[in-house]
Amino acid sequence: MVERIAMPALKLTLPLAACLAALGVIGCSGLGGESSAQTAARGSGARVEPALPPLQPQVPPELPAPRSPAEFAAHDATYPFYMPMQGLRRPANRFFVKCDASQAAGREVFQGNDTASLYGRAEGGFEFVYEARDRAGRSCVYPFAPNLPNIIGNLQGTQYIFRSSSPGERVTFRTGNEWAALPMRALDIGRSRIHFEMRDIELDFPGAIQPMGALHLETYGGAPPGLFTAVVRRSKIFGGKNAIFAPGGETMLYIEDSEIIGNVGTNADQEHSTYINGTLVSHFRNVRWHGQKGWSNVASGHQLKDKAYLRIYENVTVSNAPGRGSPSAMPLIDASSFGFTWANGLRIERIPMPQEPREGLVDLRSEILYGNPQHYPWPVIATSAWRMPQAPLGALDQVYLSVFFNTSVQSFRREPFVFAQRPWGRGFEPGTATVVGEGLTTRAEQRAVSLAFGTQGTFGKVYSGVGWTYVNPRLSDNMLWVADRDAFIRHALGLIGR
Repeated sequence: MVERIAMPALKLTLPLAACLAALGVIGCSGLGGESSAQTAARGSGARVEPALPPLQPQVPPELPAPRSPAEFAAHDATYPFYMPMQGLRRPANRFFVKCDASQAAGREVFQGNDTASLYGRAEGGFEFVYEARDRAGRSCVYPFAPNLPNIIGNLQGTQYIFRSSSPGERVTFRTGNEWAALPMRALDIGRSRIHFEMRDIELDFPGAIQPMGALHLETYGGAPPGLFTAVVRRSKIFGGKNAIFAPGGETMLYIEDSEIIGNVGTNADQEHSTYINGTLVSHFRNVRWHGQKGWSNVASGHQLKDKAYLRIYENVTVSNAPGRGSPSAMPLIDASSFGFTWANGLRIERIPMPQEPREGLVDLRSEILYGNPQHYPWPVIATSAWRMPQAPLGALDQVYLSVFFNTSVQSFRREPFVFAQRPWGRGFEPGTATVVGEGLTTRAEQRAVSLAFGTQGTFGKVYSGVGWTYVNPRLSDNMLWVADRDAFIRHALGLIGR
């Protein structure tokens, strides 16, 4: 069970200057910083700037943790500020699922309206409310996977909601069925605005070996202003080819106070605890990953494979502690150097594995473009049109940027480095999104910078030494916006008009 930490009202902000003044870093001018490639200069007689406390992030203040169903319900009515929630309509089809009768029948038994009246197809959105307790007062365990109607008709403004009848109290779906999943299948959303939500639900599908995710958000494509938002709160997810799968498209995913336990599939090379393809946003807050299925003779997949354009990680723990099989030897987070990443309080935990460990714990890769090319404000291959300025830390608003605050590493060994920012290539294989010519580009041609502040734990270096990377750099006043989570989000999404 994940320890619940209060979720702040995401619309609240504090003046950046006041926050940084309290931390004693206002007024630190200049563009000095130490890149991982420059670490060797220490102790060599080179002049070293006086040590300053690492820059700290600015986030909205914490609110008291919800304690009652009413407080949980009030919390659930808040959303990240960047998600446009206006214009959504109440689901046209609402169903209440009874606990004891459903357990006895081995399928949903409804109070009042029954999905049979829809002839297997629903228009206008739907909401499923699952009775939280059985007659003995125990949390309800439904011995099947949710059975959902197919989505038809006009999608504009529709919502698809799955929740416990008692906010803050989790219900469980548990079955060994090989096709078990909670699938959201809207396919191509076009220019529609639709919303998915799952609250206080555990998906426990240990036999779901077929090519589905336990939570399978199968909504593809879309074109602005079309948008699919998915919000998961206080949930626990296990099973499927990927415990969570989200294909590329105009999608924003937000998950809080949840636990992702891993996958049970049979394809060692293509399965991960979570696979997020080329979406717009992935935002995780108070989430723990572990249980990636490993193989004794294969390095296996990643706990979190995340190719979103914008990635936000807050109080996230990623561990290679295994579920079925052996611990994975791969980097625990496989992200993209294209786009933007902002992390605070990322915890990496690595235990021994049968295979030789792959170097790096967070891999910022550049060999494939997963998202829609229109999501990216600048090229993602090296071109002669770009040369990194002499002072890269003064041009953070002109590059793809990743910023990691207060990362901690607990490993069975001294890791050579924590983060790897991979070199860019020069073009694409014809007709594909695969980048070619990696490693044949100059450093000046690459338009990506990574910053790390306050990294601690069992490792040798923070960065691998490749690319534009800086450890605890001193930023000029006009670049301190990178510490402000909401300002960072506005910058990244503003570049693409979102």
